[in-house]
Amino acid sequence: MTHTSIRFGIIGCADIARKVSRAILLAPNATLSAIYGSYESLLDDPDIDAVYMPLPTTLHLKWAVLIAQKKKHLLTEKPVALNVAEFDEIVRASEENGVQIMDGTMWMHHPRTHKMKEFLQDKQRFGQLKTVNSCFTFFTNPDFLKNDIRVKPDLDALGALGDAGWYGIRSILWAADYELPKTVTALQGAVLNEAGVILDCGASLQW
Repeated sequence: MTHTSIRFGIIGCADIARKVSRAILLAPNATLSAIYGSYESLLDDPDIDAVYMPLPTTLHLKWAVLIAQKKKHLLTEKPVALNVAEFDEIVRASEENGVQIMDGTMWMHHPRTHKMKEFLQDKQRFGQLKTVNSCFTFFTNPDFLKNDIRVKPDLDALGALGDAGWYGIRSILWAADYELPKTVTALQGAVLNEAGVILDCGASLQW
């Protein structure tokens, strides 16, 4: 049985691109195909099948739509978009051009995750899901809090909500089979930096 090798190009030079590029090279059905001096040149290359896009969130809409229009599949970093309207536009462009979009939430594709899902769906062993608590934190330094793109309103305006909160929200929706909650309530005590970007926050989702 033969596998078609997916030829990836990368636009963006985020640190995560180093890890993902190594994963692409280790995958049996993918390869890194080219490096260009401009994003446009890469998108125009007929030998590129898919694009990995680790750009700041504010740039996702523009480049994701262009990638779709060039008939390339898209692997994008999370969060996919700044809001639902932008996300819908990216999805619409992908559907109209017959290409696939995936976000780079790696734990979703781990064999352990599939085993966890099997357990959750086994009512005899697990029972009924009632409550999920999810928390994602990491320690950082003053330079990060001042200079990283994830704390800049013109680059990644969602801050910790988009960067770390994405995992918490995703895990809860995953456990709930992606049924959307009836209400979402922001909890008191959110911490914002001087530019108004979230550094720490919490929320309650109710079904």
